[in-house]
Amino acid sequence: MKIALAQENYIVGDFEHNIEKIINAITVAKAKGACLVVFSELTVCGYSPHDLLYRNDFIEKCLMGVEQIAKHCIGISAVIGAPSYNPEPTGKPLFNSAYLLSDGEIKSVHHKSLLSTYDIFDEHRYFEPNHNFTLANLNGKRIAITICEDLWDNQQTSVGMRQNKVSPMAELKKQNPDLVINIAASPFSYDTDSHRLSAFSELAKGLGIPIISVNQVGANTDLIFNGDSMALNANGVLVKRLNSFVEDTQVVDTETDSFIDAKNQFNPNDYIAQIHDALVLGIRDYFQKSGFTKATLGLSGGLDSAVTLALAQKALGSQNLRVLLLPSHFSSQHSIDDAVALADNLNIKYDIINIKDSFDTINQGLNPVFGDLPSDLTEENIQARIRGVMLMALSNKLGHLLLNTSNKSEAAVGYGTLYGDMCGALAVLGDVYKSDVFKLAYYINREVEIIPTNTIVKPPSAELRPEQKDSDSLPDYPILDGILREYIENQKSADEIIELGFDAEVVTKIIRLVNISEHKRFQSPPTLRVSSKAFGLGRRIPLVARL
Repeated sequence: MKIALAQENYIVGDFEHNIEKIINAITVAKAKGACLVVFSELTVCGYSPHDLLYRNDFIEKCLMGVEQIAKHCIGISAVIGAPSYNPEPTGKPLFNSAYLLSDGEIKSVHHKSLLSTYDIFDEHRYFEPNHNFTLANLNGKRIAITICEDLWDNQQTSVGMRQNKVSPMAELKKQNPDLVINIAASPFSYDTDSHRLSAFSELAKGLGIPIISVNQVGANTDLIFNGDSMALNANGVLVKRLNSFVEDTQVVDTETDSFIDAKNQFNPNDYIAQIHDALVLGIRDYFQKSGFTKATLGLSGGLDSAVTLALAQKALGSQNLRVLLLPSHFSSQHSIDDAVALADNLNIKYDIINIKDSFDTINQGLNPVFGDLPSDLTEENIQARIRGVMLMALSNKLGHLLLNTSNKSEAAVGYGTLYGDMCGALAVLGDVYKSDVFKLAYYINREVEIIPTNTIVKPPSAELRPEQKDSDSLPDYPILDGILREYIENQKSADEIIELGFDAEVVTKIIRLVNISEHKRFQSPPTLRVSSKAFGLGRRIPLVARL
């Protein structure tokens, strides 16, 4: 059977756009001789629609879209994703469904059983889990059509994540399928993404039948989908893997010797390269799907703003960026020079506005209240907030969305100023630890120096007081990030982290900083997610608690 894997980028709620993409892909697949084309989860409406699923008009548009697409399935069949109504009077009113379309109509509908209800996901809020398992029949083949986790429920990633105890694949296997098709909307995560291939390989070998899996590509707000759709033969060997972070359609023939006897030659991508591509896609889709084209940021001469600007230039183009350099009393000349050099390297327009006079004016205005009190964090924050005012003014006046440049290490320990350097419409590096920001900079410079070397090698500093360095307040970033990964991603306690060899006093200090900074993160911009545990919806911690 010749099957096309159609990995497309959808916009949530843009039915005309999504349906047109699906119909075009069906036409292309038919021209390539495919008899079946497979799309991803919730294809018609985009993933995830969240509370739009409560709107009857939204669901009706989904169902009308399915009917419209079915009319184009003449001489070819398709598997698409969309919600469907639950006919029973009890339970949730909707199923998360896969539709098999053929001969111009809906041939069968297959519902998701293992609803994702963990981290950022809340599918039990909207959908009823399926308890009836049937195969689809197409061209003499018995096909098990599954949705996302229904395929890999026996993997470690699903333990404790589902409400019902039934294994969909165990039930479907009893009916002797010839092929498994899986449609998914599985977000990218650099620290777990490689597990998908090994999980599918073990499943294909265990079942003794091929697996075709099509995953969504594109970004919707904070979620980034890398595609990475794949076909594996009955021996668990990877036969076809679609390109990551781009739309792609490819055809496989499950009956050929090249499919049956394929040799696995897959080489995994470097995780920094994946993070780079994910962030570029995340920025581009955030702007394009929101209807914006232009961006700004504060270019300080430091590493975070440099990496953010390089990523934004890749995503949006130099002509759509305009940045501000906002030096103060404490800004070094080499930082200004580095910022100018970077802007020139990327051919990006910049303006330099010295905030010294604004800073002095605010201090003079506060003098009747502050009197002779010594300078402290207050004056540092005033500088950050002046910069926030300047950047938001440019954003308002010229229509450039402000990109936030804070990294995950800073966000974790509260090393940022509310209404200052925490401003922005999108946090580009908010899920990237500082150690990895350094690696991103070297990756960006892999062919030619874009980010000045001095920006990368100089000691990190906020330059808010004389001779300031990040290491004055924080341990070196390799140590800090090691502790943060164990506490945030691996959810280890202080005692468990100390047992790994970290200094007890440092661990206690860092965990305290993380815990008392929750209110700051609650007010942060949406963050592009590239890890398994980003700040935001995927990590829900009480703002007021004793931890």
